[in-house]
Amino acid sequence: MQKKPFVTLSQVEEMTKTYPTPFHLYDEKAIRENARKVKAAFAWNKGFKEYFAVKATPNPRILQILKEEGFGADCSSYTELLMSDAVGLNGHNIMFSSNVTPAEDFELAAKLGAIINFDDITHIDFYEKIAPFQETMSCRFNPGGDFKIDNEIMDCPQEAKYGMTRPQLTEAFLKLKEKGVKHFGIHAFLASNTVANEYYPVLARILFETAVELQKETGVHIAFVNLSGGVGIPYRPDQKPNDIMAIGEGVRKAYEEVLVPAGMGDVAIYTELGRFILAPYGCLITKCVHQKHTHKEYIGCDACAANLMRPAMYGAYHHITVLGKEDAPCDHKYDVTGGLCENNDKFAIDRMLPEINIGDYLVIHDTGAHGFAMGYNYNGKLRSAEVLLKEDGSTELIRRAERPEDYFATLDVTGVFNK
Repeated sequence: MQKKPFVTLSQVEEMTKTYPTPFHLYDEKAIRENARKVKAAFAWNKGFKEYFAVKATPNPRILQILKEEGFGADCSSYTELLMSDAVGLNGHNIMFSSNVTPAEDFELAAKLGAIINFDDITHIDFYEKIAPFQETMSCRFNPGGDFKIDNEIMDCPQEAKYGMTRPQLTEAFLKLKEKGVKHFGIHAFLASNTVANEYYPVLARILFETAVELQKETGVHIAFVNLSGGVGIPYRPDQKPNDIMAIGEGVRKAYEEVLVPAGMGDVAIYTELGRFILAPYGCLITKCVHQKHTHKEYIGCDACAANLMRPAMYGAYHHITVLGKEDAPCDHKYDVTGGLCENNDKFAIDRMLPEINIGDYLVIHDTGAHGFAMGYNYNGKLRSAEVLLKEDGSTELIRRAERPEDYFATLDVTGVFNK
């Protein structure tokens, strides 16, 4: 698969007259089209709802677009709850899934009427001191062991800090039932960024079978099963993308084979597809500002790991296109770096690319989720702007770039600057 940017050199040259690099850019048209594909894939389920993982791309304008497409919000913190409420997402349009949760976070989630998804059985007693129990609540399940598909280990749930054991799940449901909860949800996340159409159907079957068991054991009404996230994207050009229609059909088959015969055909399916919804439809636009010729060939960008930390944090691959040189031969080997005082501040290592000159614009692909969101201020670096490429081809600044006064806003530096 060839990775092509959704923006051209001439478009970027025009944008940079208004928005200096680096900046994150999002493709509204593609985001909406993808959102509609997800809904179509699960249209067979009457209660289906996608709760977009706010952590992936915490921007109100993005949330507003997804709200217009019928999505809710999956929140994990106090500020994500505030952001969702600010765009009119509240009540059961919010799924609150957090861990090591502060009291004030539970309090706000309850105030907004969000569906609360308990990560641990001890949180039930903790929550009782904070807010009344709601009619609909959920629990997060961690089956432990290794998660396998066709004997291939996809991830290791036993190493994850999230979720309850199977016996704890039964105990939690009974405890919540005693507290007056009438409708229950089950949630699980067992593998990250899978590029396998089988992941969701296999996960769904596990959760559907668990739901049937829990209903028999506790007598509660299982209202929904939340398949969470984990459906990934092809960051590398040689990876085959997921087929969301095939995934939806696989989940439907498991639903018909497990839940319907158990008399549980009213169970709603929920998802939290942050990466799948947004990642391919955002990119980081950066400019080559330096070249270095030492033991290796280095391209120095005006973006750095503070703008996109995934490559530095865990060696994640992000494809790079040199705008205007899409068809040029990739006959130069470069390390593409930023300016942090850290040797791992590299977007690419030994990457074959066309010859890059100072002033060239680079598109770093697939940053629409877990891109800007993971930014930070190490070395006093300021976070970049976020720009929306609208459906009509115009652009909209949806987050301005940080300024030095933002960096110093939480400090008492009056004396310093008055000297």
